[in-house]
Amino acid sequence: MKICEKSLDFHEEITQTNPLFIMKKVALLVGLAASLGFNNAQAVDLNWAGDVRYRYQTEKTDDGNSATTDISRNRHRGRLRLGASAWINEELSSGVQIATDDMSSTQYWATNETTSRNQTFGNTFHASPVFLNEYYIDYHPAMLCGDVNVILGKRAVASTLTVVNDLVWDSDLTFEGATLQYGKDAAGKEKDGLAAIVGYYPLNEVNGSAPSPSAAGTAGRYNDAYLFATQASYKGEFSDIGYQVGAAYYDYVNFDYDGMILKGTNNYSGKDFNIVELFGKVGGQITDTLPWQINAQYAFNTAKNDGVRYTKIDENNRKSYLVEAKIGDAKQVGQWSTFADYVYIEKDAVTGFTDSDRNRGAQIDLKGIKLGGTYHLVQNMTLGLTYFRFKNIIASTIPTTHLLWVDAVVKF
Repeated sequence: MKICEKSLDFHEEITQTNPLFIMKKVALLVGLAASLGFNNAQAVDLNWAGDVRYRYQTEKTDDGNSATTDISRNRHRGRLRLGASAWINEELSSGVQIATDDMSSTQYWATNETTSRNQTFGNTFHASPVFLNEYYIDYHPAMLCGDVNVILGKRAVASTLTVVNDLVWDSDLTFEGATLQYGKDAAGKEKDGLAAIVGYYPLNEVNGSAPSPSAAGTAGRYNDAYLFATQASYKGEFSDIGYQVGAAYYDYVNFDYDGMILKGTNNYSGKDFNIVELFGKVGGQITDTLPWQINAQYAFNTAKNDGVRYTKIDENNRKSYLVEAKIGDAKQVGQWSTFADYVYIEKDAVTGFTDSDRNRGAQIDLKGIKLGGTYHLVQNMTLGLTYFRFKNIIASTIPTTHLLWVDAVVKF
């Protein structure tokens, strides 16, 4: 058997954080197990984490014509996430998280907030609904020193894949399916060196009684829709400059069947997505407490219009890119951070799983900037401002959209 010289990072993080609190949790669990008669119960390390966000959001469209009335909207919104990670033994961990969701419909599956966990206030003080946002099993064989994770279930995208920004994947997504990881720890963070990931994620299960597709591929439903993802990246450091570079391939299979709709308006009939992504980031320190970072993504849809089944792919509009510069991290009280993004997404470059806030939720066929800053006011509480300015690429006559967030966030 291979002997590991290092212990698992996730286990170290749990057992070395606030020993008194850990002792209290262990004592509580042991007492509960004894009271219920579980004499052979094993100790389980639990790590609780959550955050609450209050947001004021104002948005406006501007057609550049002073004689017309611009469209505007002002909202107060909230988000809650609360979860627990359990270290069961050296080879097994698990986790669960609940989160809010915007109930724009009385049926939860009809909500158009696939890529958001916000709730808009204004439901005459009714109780806010919450849902299971994560629930997963993570098996990491001890003989492989914790370098390999087999993840089954539903887990946050940043813990599932390698993500440097939200060009392809919105940060609120939680992937469902099976993932094989090399080079990530059990907490979902990339280690130094090589990382490789392969995943299979069901998107929609088609009832067996559904009609078969026509020969032209324009009617009926196909087989179950799913996403196949694979990534490879390398993380290292050169002369006090940290860096990470990587590439990914995302294959949407049967994504074009009738009725595949995201965000309520994007119908993917007649389209296919085989996305190649190139990504990277570099960063360092301006001072001991002031880091800097630049990250970039480029995504291109390699699927083509075949004239039979995939007849609605625009081969002239399949590329996208994002560049971001960041200064600071606001991790400690009194510290601040700021960032600036430029984003360009053509209409058939990525799917509706990209960030849902740009261009008032349009998500594709857009270009513009995103600017923001955060200040750490008191322990575990930050205040932030974020501004979006976007417009369409093709339909350039559509008004420019402006969006402003004012956020208060508490983490615990």
